[in-house]
Amino acid sequence: MQAEIEELIEDFSYFDDWEDRFRYVIDLGRKLAPLDETAKTDDSKVDGCTSQVWIVAEQGPGDEPTLTFSADSDAHIVKGLIAILLRIYSGCTPREILAIDIRNIVGQLGFEQHLSPNRANGLYAMVERIRTLARRAALPQPA
Repeated sequence: MQAEIEELIEDFSYFDDWEDRFRYVIDLGRKLAPLDETAKTDDSKVDGCTSQVWIVAEQGPGDEPTLTFSADSDAHIVKGLIAILLRIYSGCTPREILAIDIRNIVGQLGFEQHLSPNRANGLYAMVERIRTLARRAALPQPA
């Protein structure tokens, strides 16, 4: 998990200006695998985003399973932000997900200064959706 975060921060450090960084974010979004239309439900929709955003989790086996996230949006930059979040959170256990200091990572990526307030709110709404899915996965499962 930490290596993935460090690699992501390093990737963004190669860009000198924010226009290039945003192009990179959009490119990441273009590479995002599409979410099956049947997964785009009211339950998977992220509240608090100006754009349409859906996030679902697949839980692996075991006592402390890892979660793999899939997501989609109708906005290019938001899809890129989703791709970044999936890179940070997918493959982590619920405990690891809840321990991630996303505000610190967002600060290191330089997004705090360059995202509009609406986009920043949407980003944190997506993070909260991921955290909610992690909390659900951490609950004891009925036998």
